[in-house]
Amino acid sequence: MIKFLNLVLVQAMMGLALLLAVPQGVNAQSMSDVATIKVDELSDDQVRTLLQKAKDAGLSNTELLEMARSRGMANAEVEKLAQRIEQVETSSKTGKNSSTLANRKPRQQANQQEIQQGFYAKKEQPTEVKKKDSYFGLDLFYQKDRQLTFEPNLNMATPDSYVLGPGDLVYVDVYGASENYYESTVTPEGNLLLENIGPIGVSGLSIAEATRVIKNRLSRFYADMQGDDASTFMQISLGNVRSIKVHLVGELRLPGTFTLSAFSTVFNALYAAGGPTKNGTMRNIKVMRNNKQVATVDAYDFLVNGKANMDLQLQDQDVILVEPYQSRVTLQGAVKRPMVFEVKGDESFADVLDYAGGFTDNAYKDKISVTRITDKEKTVSDVYNGQFDIFTVKAGDHYTVGTVLDRYNNRVQLKGAVFREGNYALSDGLTLSQLIARADGLRGDAYLDRASILRTHDDLSTSVIQVDLKEVMNGTEEVYLEEEDIVRISSIYDLKDEYYLKISGEVRDPGIYPYSTEMTVEDLIQRAGGFTESASKNDVEIARRILEDRENGEIADLIPVEVNPDLDATASSITLAPYDNIIVRRKPNFALERIVMVEGQVNAPGEFALRDTEERISDVISRAGGLTGYAYPAGATLIRRTEYYHTESEKLRKQKNLEKLLDRIDNGDPSEAQARQMRRLERETQDSLSEQEKRDLIAQSRQETLHDIGQGEGTAIKIKETEAIAIDLNAIIEQPGSKYDLILEEGDIISVPKQLQTVRMRGDVIYPTTVRHEDFRSMKYYIDRAGGFDNRANRKRTYVVYANGEVARTKSFLGLKSYPRIEPGSEVIVPSKGPRVPLRIGEIIGLTSGLATLALVISQINFDNGSGN
Repeated sequence: MIKFLNLVLVQAMMGLALLLAVPQGVNAQSMSDVATIKVDELSDDQVRTLLQKAKDAGLSNTELLEMARSRGMANAEVEKLAQRIEQVETSSKTGKNSSTLANRKPRQQANQQEIQQGFYAKKEQPTEVKKKDSYFGLDLFYQKDRQLTFEPNLNMATPDSYVLGPGDLVYVDVYGASENYYESTVTPEGNLLLENIGPIGVSGLSIAEATRVIKNRLSRFYADMQGDDASTFMQISLGNVRSIKVHLVGELRLPGTFTLSAFSTVFNALYAAGGPTKNGTMRNIKVMRNNKQVATVDAYDFLVNGKANMDLQLQDQDVILVEPYQSRVTLQGAVKRPMVFEVKGDESFADVLDYAGGFTDNAYKDKISVTRITDKEKTVSDVYNGQFDIFTVKAGDHYTVGTVLDRYNNRVQLKGAVFREGNYALSDGLTLSQLIARADGLRGDAYLDRASILRTHDDLSTSVIQVDLKEVMNGTEEVYLEEEDIVRISSIYDLKDEYYLKISGEVRDPGIYPYSTEMTVEDLIQRAGGFTESASKNDVEIARRILEDRENGEIADLIPVEVNPDLDATASSITLAPYDNIIVRRKPNFALERIVMVEGQVNAPGEFALRDTEERISDVISRAGGLTGYAYPAGATLIRRTEYYHTESEKLRKQKNLEKLLDRIDNGDPSEAQARQMRRLERETQDSLSEQEKRDLIAQSRQETLHDIGQGEGTAIKIKETEAIAIDLNAIIEQPGSKYDLILEEGDIISVPKQLQTVRMRGDVIYPTTVRHEDFRSMKYYIDRAGGFDNRANRKRTYVVYANGEVARTKSFLGLKSYPRIEPGSEVIVPSKGPRVPLRIGEIIGLTSGLATLALVISQINFDNGSGN
């Protein structure tokens, strides 16, 4: 900020220098040095320009002069500049009428942070008060996330108590029979220089006092301003507010001298200094003026009562002293602000409780525990409710406010099979039957043979009282309740496992269903949505649990069931038992239509439905009208789905068909029958875990297994949804039903290409390309057409992929290579030997060491043999 203010001053001075007609021939660059400027050579317009630039930067005249001195301007020149500024301002105020009042600038002051940082080095931010300290009020002047600035309000009317001083801009308005206004700044000597009036001493006077003095002087020039029948009136107000220096010392986070607005109060100054430290007082902040104490500020009065003592305004050279605290007490427990509080000597516990915000809702208010420090040791005392106002606090006291006991003095509890469980008030002579009546009676599933009461005794031991609930409800037995009794009434379902039934297989909604007595197989199938179209209604079976022990190892009874196709109840219907599992099997050989596709060079390509499970390729080719004249049978391929193919299940396919049906019916104005059908379709097409999702999970599991196997063997296993199967279509057509004629499956695609005339070269050949096929040419001929083998080519492993997907590799016998034949549409693939791996230094050393050892062994053997000879 210092650099910013200096830059403003330099720019202002340079602007003035450029306006000057400099006889010395000094260039503009040298004018940046303020010390070279001669005030006597400045015109009034140039001085006004300087003042305007200073005002735009938020600087008062006093601050401008002080900054000029700090930039190297001689003291004599600074005094001349001050006189010239005063003369220019005085001359500019004369002759102004009331119409100029509208252009008067509002009251301003320089930003106090800029003032601080302009004259003083920036200090480090105060250390944040830790939460564990919990001193009441210390976060008033400094918080990490949010700060209360106490910024003075400059829009208010000038207070009568405001004391004028050098630097204050004063407006004097004359109105009534005569109209005029004066504008002047209080000089360092404490005078106001009014045009044609002369100097008036106002420094040190309040606004009210200065008003009387100025009015007395002006009455000499405005005769009708005095007396009871005065027709000319006067008022004064402040323009720009001067800055004052205030010294803050003592237990403060940032003690020092601060430049503040003259409107500032003690709270503004304390905020600038970061407030007291944890050792500083908040209750006895002293304001010293001319070596005398003029005020004492109690910050608790603002925190608790909202009184900020804003009437006390600071003056230049005031000293704010924050002494160490004198006494503190700690209040913890069930109060709204459990903290450490600073207290004065005449305060009572009631005052401390007021600072803490009072008791919480669960506070025990009759007695407060206090730990007090004596001259030798600590002592414990009790403060009772009637003593709060008279119990005087002492430094170091530690007060603890307890909470009410977590217990009831008139409670009984009712739980279980009643309509309204919960806590009930214990009245005199309350009986169990009356308590049940208060709970709106027993539920239908209440177990009447027995109820229990858990009773708590005075020594906190418990006992259980068994009650015949049936006799209590009949009135033949009565049980009286006591405090803290817990009555439990069980449900009949609490005493046994929850019964259920299971149905699986070919029903529309298989799953778990609740058991009901006298429920038949037909009832359960109807609950499950009925049979699917694939259900075998004559093949239904019940798997029933065996509850008693059997020595032969049986775990279930299997009961075959004949179910009425219309699900009508008959005399022969079997009644179900708890945990029965009804299994509805599928019809033999039932399957949805299976679709295969024929594409390419056939007379009628497209989709074909299989007649039976034994239909073959030749049958479908025949149904497709046979091959066209452009077909290349040797390149025909059968594309078949693998077990990883994501196919639609029967249930998913049916759901999609129903959704299409629903869209077709929903035409905007359905009939009643269509509306009911739409509601049925909407229920049936709700999202659920379909068979397809289950199959997806199985396929995912298989893929993960293969992936793990591949990682373990160091081989990447490719998972495909489809794969090509090489077929010999010529042999299939010539010999229908032979071993070449494969049986078709769902989703098969028979692809018959056009006549092919090229051969493609791939891999480690010099120039991979596609060449024209020629009859009776060997594979070496086509490799030569591609430039021959590359240096890294693995010739022995060269192989050919034919158009139908069949693969043939190069064979070798006694050093002679036998290359496979080449047909139209073939791809010749020459693999690479792979990169050479250079031997490491360690491997070379190991190899040479091994060879040396071997040579040594051989020489030793030869030596031994020679010796033996």
